[in-house]
Amino acid sequence: MYTTKQFLKAYPDITMIEALITDCNGIARGKWLPVQKMVAIENQGLKLPKSALGLDVWGRDIPELAHANGDIDGYCHLVEGSLRPLLTERGVDQAQVILTMSDKDGSPFMGDPRQVLDALVGRFTDKSLKPCMAVELEFSLLPRPETNDSVGSALRDQNSVGGNLYALSELDYHAPLLEALRQAFETQDLPYEGIIKESAPSQFEINVAHSDDVMLLADQVVRMQRTIRSVAARHGFIASFMPKPIDNEAGNGLHVHCSLLEENGVNVFDNGEEEGSELLHYAVAGCLELLPASILLFAPSFNAYRRFQPGNHAPTEATWGYDNRTTALRIPESPAPARRIEHRVAGADANPYLVLAAVLAGIWHGIENKLKPPTAIEGNAWDQAIDAPKLATTMDQAIDVFRTENQLADYLSAEFKTLFLATKQQEWDEFSRRVTEFELETYLRM
Repeated sequence: MYTTKQFLKAYPDITMIEALITDCNGIARGKWLPVQKMVAIENQGLKLPKSALGLDVWGRDIPELAHANGDIDGYCHLVEGSLRPLLTERGVDQAQVILTMSDKDGSPFMGDPRQVLDALVGRFTDKSLKPCMAVELEFSLLPRPETNDSVGSALRDQNSVGGNLYALSELDYHAPLLEALRQAFETQDLPYEGIIKESAPSQFEINVAHSDDVMLLADQVVRMQRTIRSVAARHGFIASFMPKPIDNEAGNGLHVHCSLLEENGVNVFDNGEEEGSELLHYAVAGCLELLPASILLFAPSFNAYRRFQPGNHAPTEATWGYDNRTTALRIPESPAPARRIEHRVAGADANPYLVLAAVLAGIWHGIENKLKPPTAIEGNAWDQAIDAPKLATTMDQAIDVFRTENQLADYLSAEFKTLFLATKQQEWDEFSRRVTEFELETYLRM
């Protein structure tokens, strides 16, 4: 790991530092600063209003939160080891650091999603357990409109008869972009494990390698999302993590794999048998019990609820099964030492820190309370009459559930719940006032 002085000596062409922190929506906020400021950033940090982490998806303040305390500052500090070079179209002339926010007294600001995740990881550390997690990240590469046409028009031009799943010809077509992406990941030391064509038109998936450093993994996902967007833009495309960009096609998800390791590296979900250990069953039960309350974290946007449709590769109920992709939780077929949970609920636009935190909260909840899961689902979960909790199907339903629940807030902090809830309520209020193009097409001349 470089010291700052060693880093700047190794990359003498760097002129600008991007200081990045993610808000509750997972949107990168921060500053671009001249490289000469790097030592000061390292020693003193940066000040940003606490409200910067509680902006709505359009970047607007939540007045009742920001104004109530005079819009006071939080204190942003560099995440140790997060200084990385960035590959731009000009070469390596920029760098990036990740920030996390504290209160004035140095205690964690629990409105910071990264601090929320860190606190969950700390619970396992205190029990000498180490979560080992991986992420499957889906996104759409969409043509940037060349005229005054809307993005919606470009989407409607997409081939709607299948998405050419696993087709190498689709990778060939995007080869210059994908090679630039690989080089950018390599420059940032990101764990690139290849790319596949997914089932919807223009949809791709990148696997982020499993890691027992959960904080690093979440940082890596944030960096990868930002890099994918910037590289795509340089090649004339929009890289979108929108959960449901195209009608009647599979949406973009963010699937999470998780096992749990003892200090000696032994996976406590493995008992040598296919069904997995008792601790695995406790963890599954906890995730299922917290899932309805957590859905606003996994599906934080108005569009995210378009994705939860039977037969469209997203779960609609709190169910689980072995090697079953129609359920919310899947226990993949694997060698016994790799026994794990695949959590298949989150949309690709969800904040990675909050997604991992919600998964870990469920696992902790189940193990601590020794919960027992229902019978595993066999066959198509969408076609069965299952006595399982339904997941919210609209944003306002999810907001109402999140507002009234208490168990999840104990794992995430009351401060975070207040901030996140106000953000989502403001977004829902805005969407509920808007008249859509489809409404006009349907009703205007009726």
